[in-house]
Amino acid sequence: MYQPPHLPYGFPVTPQPPLQRPQMPPIQPPIQPPQHQPPPPQPGIPSGPPQPHLEQAILPRRPGTGKEGRPITLRANHFRIAMPLEDIHHYDVNIMPDKCPRRVNREVIETLVKHSTPKIFTNQLPVFDGRKNLYSREQLPIGKERVEIEVILPGEAKERTFKVSIKWVARVSLKALDQALEGRLSLIPYDSIQALDVVMRHLPSMTYTPVGRSFFSAPENYFHPLGGGREVWFGFHQSVRPTMWKMMLNIDVSATAFYKAQPVIDFLCEVLEIQNINEQRRPLTDSQRVKFTKEIKGLKIEITHCGNMRRKYRVCNVTRRPAQTQTFPLQLENGQTVECTVAKYFKDKHRRILQYPHLPCLQVGQEQRHTYLPLEVCNIVAGQRCIKKLTDTQTSTMIKATARSAPDREKEINNLVHKAGFNKDPYVREFGLSISTKMVEIHGRIIQAPKIQYGGKQLQQNRTQAIPNQGVWDMRGKQFHTGVEIRVWAIACFAPQHQCREESLRNFTAQLQKISNDAGMPIIGQPCFCKYAVGADQVEPMFKHLKKTFNGLQLIVVVLPGKTPVYAEVKRVGDTLLGIATQCVQVKNVNRTTAQTLSNLCLKINVKLGGVNNILVPSFRPAVFLKPVIFLGADVTHPPAGDDKKPSIAALVGSMDAHPSRYCASVRVQTHRQEIIADLAGMCRELLMQFYRSTRFKPTRIVMYRDGVSEGQFPQVLAHELRAIREACCSLEQGYQPGITFIVVQKRHHTRLFCADKMEQIGKSGNIPAGTTVDTGITHPTEFDFYLCSHAGIQGTSRPSHYHVLWDDNDFSADELQSTTYQLCHTYVRCTRSVSIPAPAYYAHLVAFRARYHLVEKDHDSGHQSGTNSNGEGSHHSGSSGGRSFEDMMRAVKVHADTLRVMYFA
Repeated sequence: MYQPPHLPYGFPVTPQPPLQRPQMPPIQPPIQPPQHQPPPPQPGIPSGPPQPHLEQAILPRRPGTGKEGRPITLRANHFRIAMPLEDIHHYDVNIMPDKCPRRVNREVIETLVKHSTPKIFTNQLPVFDGRKNLYSREQLPIGKERVEIEVILPGEAKERTFKVSIKWVARVSLKALDQALEGRLSLIPYDSIQALDVVMRHLPSMTYTPVGRSFFSAPENYFHPLGGGREVWFGFHQSVRPTMWKMMLNIDVSATAFYKAQPVIDFLCEVLEIQNINEQRRPLTDSQRVKFTKEIKGLKIEITHCGNMRRKYRVCNVTRRPAQTQTFPLQLENGQTVECTVAKYFKDKHRRILQYPHLPCLQVGQEQRHTYLPLEVCNIVAGQRCIKKLTDTQTSTMIKATARSAPDREKEINNLVHKAGFNKDPYVREFGLSISTKMVEIHGRIIQAPKIQYGGKQLQQNRTQAIPNQGVWDMRGKQFHTGVEIRVWAIACFAPQHQCREESLRNFTAQLQKISNDAGMPIIGQPCFCKYAVGADQVEPMFKHLKKTFNGLQLIVVVLPGKTPVYAEVKRVGDTLLGIATQCVQVKNVNRTTAQTLSNLCLKINVKLGGVNNILVPSFRPAVFLKPVIFLGADVTHPPAGDDKKPSIAALVGSMDAHPSRYCASVRVQTHRQEIIADLAGMCRELLMQFYRSTRFKPTRIVMYRDGVSEGQFPQVLAHELRAIREACCSLEQGYQPGITFIVVQKRHHTRLFCADKMEQIGKSGNIPAGTTVDTGITHPTEFDFYLCSHAGIQGTSRPSHYHVLWDDNDFSADELQSTTYQLCHTYVRCTRSVSIPAPAYYAHLVAFRARYHLVEKDHDSGHQSGTNSNGEGSHHSGSSGGRSFEDMMRAVKVHADTLRVMYFA
């Protein structure tokens, strides 16, 4: 196994005395994995995102602010909220029937406020969150008892009656919130923030289409079709955030995909790419029907054949038979039931001869009710957000339509704030709030990038060291720190011969050898094997033959013809079955080689064979590196929206040397959509043992970067996962207590930073410089968090990553943690750029993503698959779990022992 060439650790293997450390947060009863459906809110408990249980998690306080780096003045898309220091009254609302959408609930409360008798809202404008919580500035004249009132909503066919009960819950103190923001109270009253949020969202929720924390409206004066019946809607994100000294309103422009409001016939044509419906004179083929069903199932449609009564239904299926032969039981006036076709029923009942009797029907409502509608009498209802995964083409179109340079985005946000006129909102005024119309100005720092060490003689520093400039450096003229010599390697070409000629393969091989030789990873001699193959079925027998025939086979280069199920099979066989390194290449990159593409291939191949591309120059690293430290990265990936069967995949990676450059991975399947990593203790134990095998040292510190956790999950994650890491340590040796630092990395937020001085803007997109750090002004009033933009923004506006420290035994200073984090962003092996999150967190994401491919069942592969990885390297049924046992899936993601020793996921 590869041993690190240099270990600056003077650390004995004998156990250390246990460290004195602060108490862990109180351990709660075992945490139930978050269910897909949240439990019904209790009276007076804020609905919406779960709020931290204050007694459950007291997070580390900020150890002062960072001082290192060059100052830079920035603007952030946060707007100050001025609020009166008084109480707001919180009421619990119960509406029966209780399964109505929020939109209907809002109508009920709106009607109640305007027309209720007795008048309990005289001269008051209360706000409501659409579920359970209502707030008013003055106390309502109903005392503390629950009051029940009947509300009647006018409807299209008939009136609807609702029973509303209201009960006073509590006073919510804005004064306490103000004191907490100034640091005079140790805990932030989240009920006050919830109240402010409901005030700010009340009017937009009734005016626009709410999606999560954003609001959208139907396109006006623009049209961005995505194809497949989908289009882009623009809107804005809005959230209330506690920061140092002041509450802030975070406003950002946002965009998402909606289904286009159009006749279902047109939707069918878009989905199936039919140019003219009149040319489709035959019934749909099975594959067409399956594709159409997948897209329309679950969508709401409205009927057009009953005049003004445009009743809405939800689609539950598409019939196999066309309207002219699809029958249903029709009850006649004499009580007799006969089978009648949909086409005949429409002709007799609605005097309508169907134009497209050869097309199927939509089955709507409940499946057992047998309600069938011909496609031609249905329209797609407006305002339905598309939660299904976009195709590659749609994603690319979406990015083109929505990418804005930083100065343009800043302008758009400012225009949006002026247009929104928050201070004219009657509900905002009712509660005495006032919102600044200027972005907050803050002071950031640009921290220094590390130096990158390559191989070669240490005397020639210009040859062996690279200095990043704006997050980018060049490897030309440099060699890998530890390059691997490749002697036995093979090529398998799954692209047909007419697409990829032998001459192209020969040229590709020669060019790859030249570039790899320059990079210090010599590929010696011709491949031991070079053959054409067809289809995923040939992968396993071919690879088995290669392993058996060629002793010491190091690498198989696989040429792929675009998107194909072959990719998933190559990775399954190579990573899990045989333990052989594989490198896939698209046929277009074989036919037209570029130095950049070949160089990137070499970066990946070297680490897959146990090499080290580069390291951080040791003398520039922070003090945390002086003793043995393991950096962990963790992530959980969930199946796409709308899928309720496939498992979630948890991945953990850990550094295996002192640089840190080499990482090992551990992966598990777990309950569908569970965010907490169930077997973190077992995974962590594996990596700690592997670290000891690789270095002969035990880490005295563990630094964990945890991706994919929202603020509402902090207490759960901390209580379960910190304990799991402790358990892993204790299970290895009694009294083994390394200091743990647990940091959550968040990319899914809407804070954007802009240069106040035009001269500071970088590149065409006018973004903030790489290394920009902010830990004042817009960060948490008391807790240890910061924003760091570690990458150079090429397209659109850079999104700084947000880091929140949930636990810190290692007493990091702000500067030390920010510098360590920034340096780790420079150690990602797949490119010579600093990336947007630390390498371990990025690798965890890659490992989980690769495990999706390992879960693909070979027998189920077909040409109609939709998923693809970020490089378009293949397509797959991301781990269909229909009928597969949990044990079977665990076996499927178990990586071969030989593969585990290297960075197979690169």
